[in-house]
Amino acid sequence: MIGAFVVIAVVFDLSENIDDFLKSNAPVSRILVEYYINFCFYFGNLLSSFIIFLTIIWFTSKLAQKSEIIAMLSGGISYSRILKPYFMAATILVALSLFLGHYLVPRANRIKYDFEVEFLKGAIIVADQNLHREIEPGTIAHFYKVNPNTLSGSNFSLEKWKNGKLKLKILSSGATFHPEKGTWTINNAQIRTFEKDGKETLVEKAQLDTVLPMTIEDFGMRSEVISAMTTSELSDFIEEQKQSGSGKVTQFEVEKYSRTSNAFSIFVLTLIGVAIASRKSRGGTGLHLMLAVIVGFIFIFVSRMATVSAMNLGFPVTIAVWVANILFTFVGLYLYSKAQK
Repeated sequence: MIGAFVVIAVVFDLSENIDDFLKSNAPVSRILVEYYINFCFYFGNLLSSFIIFLTIIWFTSKLAQKSEIIAMLSGGISYSRILKPYFMAATILVALSLFLGHYLVPRANRIKYDFEVEFLKGAIIVADQNLHREIEPGTIAHFYKVNPNTLSGSNFSLEKWKNGKLKLKILSSGATFHPEKGTWTINNAQIRTFEKDGKETLVEKAQLDTVLPMTIEDFGMRSEVISAMTTSELSDFIEEQKQSGSGKVTQFEVEKYSRTSNAFSIFVLTLIGVAIASRKSRGGTGLHLMLAVIVGFIFIFVSRMATVSAMNLGFPVTIAVWVANILFTFVGLYLYSKAQK
């Protein structure tokens, strides 16, 4: 089932990007190895829970329509015993999904992302303004606006604090990062130094070259970079963002915790799928698949609404990513209680 969906996704993606592949003269071998193989890992894991749900519905419905479920129940097999192999298989799939989501898929996304940057993606745009980062304890850097494509930012300022007092402040029209040297060029700099006795000195320089413990990526990056980090790397990145004073870490936390909650949704959807499809009905497999699509759509909608609420309304992330699983666990238990036994 996953293979069928991935093939369809590859066909649609190829039709969308083929012009860009031709314009960029991307080698066919790199398109296949670096882009589409890793695209299959990404897309397969993205839809795995829903596709597993459809598979359970289809398989169980086939058993039910051939009266196999009725025969098992009539033979004295309990409904919970029928569920046992489903959850044994689900446990294997959850373990596989955890490995893929936390480790393998991020590495595949990294290769795919590097290919996209080289051949497909356009300019990086950072919409946020007035960006503040604590680049080291007591040192705060600020840009009004950042342009990652030119590795520069406008209206740059740097403050150094010690024991709650401002010791140094640099104001400039802008600054440019030089990755090959690891240095910054600060233009039209006004350097103010504050002494212990309250005296202030001012030095102006048309150009100041200096080393600062920051890069342009600390202020602007593509959202795809988040999905290209393993969970340990993502945890370190979130901690760095918090220490630097960035208040926008919610989307990173959503990505981190969703990798676990998405895998465990397989258990929830397994319970719902068996409960829906194990009853023989006149509508047959078609009716069961229609119900599966409706349930899957509602599940995705609830999950998406919860994560959007976390990012925009301050709803706790750890709760938001598990809301759909918790709610649909109760739905599954209710359906289980009503299932034919």
